[in-house]
Formats: sequence, structure tokens, C-alpha cells
Amino acid sequence: MRVFLIFIYLAAITVANVLTATLAPLSVGPFIVPVGTFFIGVTFIFRDLVQNAIGRKRTYYVIGLALLLSALTSLALGDTLWIVCASAITFLFSETTDTEIYTRLKLPMSLRVFYSGIVGGVLDSAVFVLIGLSPLGANFLPWDAVVYAILGQVIVKTILQSIGALVIGVVERRKHQLNGERQGA
Repeated sequence: MRVFLIFIYLAAITVANVLTATLAPLSVGPFIVPVGTFFIGVTFIFRDLVQNAIGRKRTYYVIGLALLLSALTSLALGDTLWIVCASAITFLFSETTDTEIYTRLKLPMSLRVFYSGIVGGVLDSAVFVLIGLSPLGANFLPWDAVVYAILGQVIVKTILQSIGALVIGVVERRKHQLNGERQGA
């Protein structure tokens, strides 16, 4: 199960990079959403599941492997060195923040996944758009589009975190019910 979770986490990151590099971003009203955002939104959930399976210390090794895989995938897909570096910095910052928040919260898993993922998703969106795509970075987006690019990604990632937290909450409650039934039998 541990290896499977790690594989899913790494695969989601790779798929996100491939989709972002090969497909045009979606425009939903004023919002700009790279297609890979839908996979990045769930990587925070997968990382939390990996952490539950192997612990925080080992999770950092997996994050390092994911960072390397992400950078190599981006380079292979033809991203500029600026975008690859911006992506790596963003990935390291958002995944580390998510990991540390998840570790420190003393809440049910579903809420830890939700809160840490929301913070990680906001940081991931804001940092990458600002240092990667805005006029501060590769200058792919004008300043008037930066806010819409950040908000579009944050909205998608928040929806995905919410769905993930709800599913985990249902599974937690079901496990609790089953354990209660076993103890009562």
C-alpha cells in the first residue's frame, strides 16, 4: 500500500506537468486555470496519505524525489529554465508548508487534509504565478491577469481539497462505526 500511495503521488505530479505543458489553460469567466491544476489540487491529499503511511521524515525524501521528477519532466517537455526553477521553488515551499501544517494540527485527518491543503494550494498558486508567470518572472501574464490566474487555481484546488476532505471524513466515520460495532459484539 505504501509503494502504491507513493506511486500515485508521483504520477499525479507528472501528469499535472504534462497536462500543463501540453494543453492550453482553461478560461472560466475571468479566471485562468492550467489543466494540470486539477492534478496538483489532489497531490496535497496524496502527500498527506503518503505521510500517514511512511511518516514525516520519510515523506521529505519522497518530496525530494517528486521535486526532481517534476523538474526533469518540465525540462523534457520544453519548459524554460525560469519556469522549471519557479516550479521547483514553488513545489518545495508549498509541499513543505503543507507537510508541516498537517503534522502539527491535532484534528481528525479530514480536517488536517483540508486545512493543510488549502494553505499549500494557496501558496502553490500565488508563488508560482508571481515568480513563474507574472512580469516578475517569465512574463507570460500581464499584471491584470495575475490575480485571475491565482484565484482560478485557488478555487479549483479548494474544491478538490474539500471533496478529498469529505471523502476522508466519510471513511473515518465509517471506520469509527465499524470499530464501535466490533467492540460492542
